[in-house]
Amino acid sequence: MTDFARDTRIAPTGWGWTLAYGIVSVLVGILAFAAPFPATLAATLVVGFFFLAGGIASLVAGFRNRRGHRAYSILFGALSVLAGGYMILMPVGGALSLTLMVILWLGVRGVMELIVAFRFRRLRWPMLVLGALNVLLAIALYTTVPWSALTLPGYILGASFLFGGVIAIISALSDRKEV
Repeated sequence: MTDFARDTRIAPTGWGWTLAYGIVSVLVGILAFAAPFPATLAATLVVGFFFLAGGIASLVAGFRNRRGHRAYSILFGALSVLAGGYMILMPVGGALSLTLMVILWLGVRGVMELIVAFRFRRLRWPMLVLGALNVLLAIALYTTVPWSALTLPGYILGASFLFGGVIAIISALSDRKEV
C-alpha cells in the first residue's frame, strides 16, 4: 500500500489555490481603497480594451464567415468596438458606464451569495454578510450616480474584493483542516 492510500488525513485538493486567490483578492481590495480614482479609471480602461479586442475579433469573424450568424457578429463587433473605444478615449464617461455595470455585477453577485448562504450550512453567516454587503453596495452606488462615478466604483470594488478575499481565505483554511 502506498503512503497516499494509508494517509486518510490529506487535505482536499485545491485549497492552496483558493488561499492564493483570497490573498490576491485582499491585496487588490486594499489597493483599490488606497487609490479609488485610479482604480476606477484603470478598471474603465481594462474593460474598454477587452471590449475593443472582443469587438475586433467579432468583426473579423463576421466578415470572414460566409454562413451562420454573420450579421450578428458584425453588429455585435461594431457595438463592442464603439463601447470599448469610448471607454478608452473618454475614460470619465466610460467610468459612468462602468459604474452601471458594477451596480449590476454587485447586485447579481450579492443575490447569488445570499442564495448560496441559504442553501448551504457551511460558511452560512460569512456568505450572508458578503451577499448582503454586495447588495447594499449596489444600492448605495445606484443612489449616488452620477456624482460618485469617479471614486465610488473604486471603493465598491475594493470592499467586494477585500471581503471576498477574506471569505476565500477562511474557506481555504477550513478545507485544509478537514481531514
